[in-house]
Amino acid sequence: MKAKRTNEAAQMRAEYDFDYSKAVPGKYYKRLLKEGSKVVVLDRDVAKAFPGSASANRALRSVLKSKRPRCLTSRAGERGR
Repeated sequence: MKAKRTNEAAQMRAEYDFDYSKAVPGKYYKRLLKEGSKVVVLDRDVAKAFPGSASANRALRSVLKSKRPRCLTSRAGERGR
């Protein structure tokens, strides 16, 4: 026999007050834009390699250091001056 399903709201503790009338969509969006942050979604296998954003940033910075710098403003056929 199936157990009776009780009202989920009645099961919640009183201190959990979900008042979504005061919620602001995109609350931190402008701050993230101002700080120059970007959100990047990693594949699961890649995300498992990094416990947090600090380690991912360190790894990405080391990749950037290892690459030869190139000038993005020069034309394809020109050499650096």
